[in-house]
Amino acid sequence: MREESEADRDGDADADETVVRRDRFAGGPARSFLSSLADDERIFAADLAVDRAHVVMLAEQGIVEDDIAGEILSALDSVEAAGHADLPDGEDVHEAIESAVIDRVGQSGGKMHTARSRNDEVAACIRYRLREDVLELVETVVGAREQLLAVAREERETVMPGYTHLQPAQPTTVAHWVLSYEQALQRDTARLLDAYERVNQNPLGAAAFAGTPFDVDRERTAELLGFGGVAENSMDASATRDFLVEVTSAVATLATTLSGLAEDVVVMASKGHVELDDDYASTSSIMPQKKNPDTLELVRGRTGDATAGLNGLLTNLKGQPRAYNRDLQRAGRHAWDAVDSVTESVEVAAGAVATADWPAETLEAAASEGFATATGVADLLAMAGVPFRTAHEVVAEAAAGLDADDDAPDYEAISAVAEDVLGAPLSEFVEREAVERALDPAESVAMRDSRGGPAPSAVAEQLSTAEDVLAAHRAALESTADAVESAHGRRRAEVDRYV
Repeated sequence: MREESEADRDGDADADETVVRRDRFAGGPARSFLSSLADDERIFAADLAVDRAHVVMLAEQGIVEDDIAGEILSALDSVEAAGHADLPDGEDVHEAIESAVIDRVGQSGGKMHTARSRNDEVAACIRYRLREDVLELVETVVGAREQLLAVAREERETVMPGYTHLQPAQPTTVAHWVLSYEQALQRDTARLLDAYERVNQNPLGAAAFAGTPFDVDRERTAELLGFGGVAENSMDASATRDFLVEVTSAVATLATTLSGLAEDVVVMASKGHVELDDDYASTSSIMPQKKNPDTLELVRGRTGDATAGLNGLLTNLKGQPRAYNRDLQRAGRHAWDAVDSVTESVEVAAGAVATADWPAETLEAAASEGFATATGVADLLAMAGVPFRTAHEVVAEAAAGLDADDDAPDYEAISAVAEDVLGAPLSEFVEREAVERALDPAESVAMRDSRGGPAPSAVAEQLSTAEDVLAAHRAALESTADAVESAHGRRRAEVDRYV
C-alpha cells in the first residue's frame, strides 16, 4: 500500500503538483494549454510498451534493482488495466503514467525514468503507434486491391468509353480502367511500406538529445519493441519528425489516387455508365427520384484532410531549431488525422467499385460516341504504310463531315476522303472488312493488345502481374506484422520474469 505523502497531508493546496514539474511550474492559466493528456489517449498503450521495454533493459543492465523493476512493471500492468481515463492529471500521458506508477509503489517508481527523457520517450511512443497505423492502412489498401482485381477479372471484356479532357477519346474496358487504379495503389502500398522502414527505428537512449552517462543498451530496447534498428545520432533521434512527414506525404498521395477514382465514378454515375449499390449512395431530402454518389463525393472531399495534414505538419516543423521544442506536441495530430480519414476512404472507394453494376450494353453504346474509334482507323492506315500524320488527316476530315446525329462515319465516307487525300481508293491500302472492324468499339479494343493495353489478352497479362505484386505486398505486410507481434511476446515474457 502506498504511504501517505506530504501532499496528502497538506490537502488540496498542492493538488496541481506533478512528478515532473513539482510545485514550481504546477499551476497557472497555461496549465491546460500545455497539456496534451486527452489527445495522448492514442499513444497510451504505446507508452506502456515503451516503459516496459525501458525498465526491463534498466534491470538487465544493473541500473535498476530487479525488485524495484518488478514493482514498477506490476504497477504498469495495473495502470493498463485501469485505462487512460483513470490517469491522474499531467501535462501528457508520459508524465501521467509515471505519476500513476509512483502513486502505486512510492518514490522508487521514479526510477522508471532513469536514463531517459520525455523527449526520446515520446519519440519512441509516436513511432511505435505510427507503425500500427501504417500497417493497418497497408492492410486496408491491400484488401482494396484484391477487390479491384476481382472486378477486373469479371469485366475483362466489358467495353466502356475512355476520355481525355472529359471528351470521348478511345474505347477501353472496365477492367483496363480498374487496373489503372490498382496499379496506382500498388505504388501507394510500396510508398507506405518503404516509409515504414524509417518509422521503425528506436530513439530510446537518446535522452533529451545528448545521450546519457548510464550504460544503456539501445539495441535491447529496439529488440523488445520490435524496432528494426536504432536511430543513431541522439540529437536527431529525439528531435526529428521527418518520419511523420514521409508517412503523411504517402497518405496524401494515396488520398489523391482515391480522389481521382471517386471523381471518375461520380462522372460515370451521372452518365448512367455505372450503377452504385444502395449502400454507397443516398437520395435527396426533397427529390425522391435522386440517387446520389455521396460516399464517393466524401472520398473526394477527404483528400483535403490529408493534404491539409501534410501542410500543417510541414508548417509546424519549419524553422524549429534542434533539438526538442514544444511545437512538436502538435505535430503528431496532423499525421493521425490524415491516416484515420484516408483509411476509411480506401474502404469506401473500393467497396463502391466492387459492388457496382456495370451495364455492358449502355457502356458499349457510349464507347461509340464522338467517333471514339477514329484513332483505330488512323492506326490501321498507318500499319498499311500511310504516314501517320496523313492517316490522321484522312480521319480528321471524315470526322469533320459527320452530321450532328452521327457518332462515326461509315466506310464510304472515309473512303471518299481517303481518295481525295491519298489520291487512290481506300481499298488499295486496307480491306473494307478491316476498316469496319476498326469502327466497332469491341474490335477497336481488341486491336490494342500492346503491353498494358485494354485488349482482353493484354489485360490478362496485367492481372497476372498485379496478382504477383499483390502477393508480394501481402507477404511483406504479414512478415512485418509478425515481427511486431513476436516482439510483443518477447517483451511480455521478459516482464513476467520480474513481476
